[in-house]
Amino acid sequence: MAAGLDALLVTPGPDLRYLTGYDAVALERLTCLVVRAVGDPVVVVPQLEVAAALASPIGELGLGMLAWGETDDPYALTAATLPGVNRVAVDDRMWAVKALAFRHALPDAEQEAAGTVLRELRMRKDAAELEALRVAAAAIDRVHARMGEWLRAGRTEREVAKDIVDAILAEGHVRADFAIVASGPNGASPHHEVSDRVIAAGDPVVVDIGGTTAQGYCSDSTRTYAVGEPPEDFLAYYGALQQAQEAACAAAGPGMPCEEVDRASREVLEEAGWGDLFIHRTGHGIGLETHEDPYIVAGNRQLLEPGMAFSVEPGVYVAGRHGARIEDIVVCTTDGAERLNIQPRDLAVLGG
Repeated sequence: MAAGLDALLVTPGPDLRYLTGYDAVALERLTCLVVRAVGDPVVVVPQLEVAAALASPIGELGLGMLAWGETDDPYALTAATLPGVNRVAVDDRMWAVKALAFRHALPDAEQEAAGTVLRELRMRKDAAELEALRVAAAAIDRVHARMGEWLRAGRTEREVAKDIVDAILAEGHVRADFAIVASGPNGASPHHEVSDRVIAAGDPVVVDIGGTTAQGYCSDSTRTYAVGEPPEDFLAYYGALQQAQEAACAAAGPGMPCEEVDRASREVLEEAGWGDLFIHRTGHGIGLETHEDPYIVAGNRQLLEPGMAFSVEPGVYVAGRHGARIEDIVVCTTDGAERLNIQPRDLAVLGG
C-alpha cells in the first residue's frame, strides 16, 4: 500500500459499508475485512453470519470468505492470513476489545488507526454518493416544511420531537438519528435534545433534525422558529446569524481552506458583537456518518475539493434566554458550492 501499511482490518461500521456495501451488525463475534498489501482481500466472518454476508453486496464482490466456528479463535485465524506483517491499521470505530485482541494476535505488528487512509477516500464523494445525499436532504427539508403542524404553544418538546421522528421515517429514512427541539432557554444549549418543557408563546425554538436513508447516507438540517412574536433581544442577532451563514456558504469553494469557511461566518458575528456567543465549529463533513471529515473549524488547513460535503451551521447562544442556529448541507463543486437544503432560512413565525 502507498501508505506503507501491510494490511487494513475493518470491522462492521461505516468503513466496512463504504468499502464493501455490507451493513453488518456490530456484534461481539468478529466480522472483519482484511485488505492486504500482498494478496487478495478476505472477509473473516462467523459461520452463522455467512448467509447474511453472501446476501449483502459483499456477496457480489467475489471476495474470499473465511468462516469461523464458535470454538475457533477468529483473531488467530485472521493473523494467520497476515504472516510477517509490520504495520496494520484498524478501523477508527473498532471496539477496543477487538483492537486489543488483534494486538495480542499480531504482537510484532505496529498498530494504527485506518482513518488516516480511509478519510482520504470517504470525504470525496462520487456522483452516486452526492445523489444519495441530495435525496436525504430533500427528505429532511420536507419534514421542516411541516413544522407548523406540530410546533405550537402548549405542547412539550418531547411531543413535538415524536411527531418529527415519525415524519422523518415516513419521508424515507430508515432511522431517525436525532430530533433536537430546543425551546426558549433550552435553545442556548447546542446539543439539547428534548425535555418535558412546555413551549410557550413567544419562544424561539431551535429544531435540528436528521436521519439515515436506506442507502446509508445521512441528513442533517437546522432551522430556528418562533412560536408567536419572539423577544426583541432574539431578533437583535438573528439577522446577523443569517448573514454569517450566507458568508460561509459563499466562501465554500474549491481550494478554500476549511478554516477560512469557519472564519467567514465567525467574522460576521464578531463584527455584529455576537462572536463570543458562537461557541462551536462552523461545520462537519457528512456521508455514511453524520459527523466525518472534513471539519469546518479553525486550524483545519484541509483544502476543499469538488465532491466534499459538509454542514454550514453557525449559531448564537444566549445562556438562560434563547439561541438560534441555521444549518445547510453544502457540497463543494468545481466552481463554488451547492446547498442541498433549500428550506427558507428567514425566521419562520408560527402560530402562538
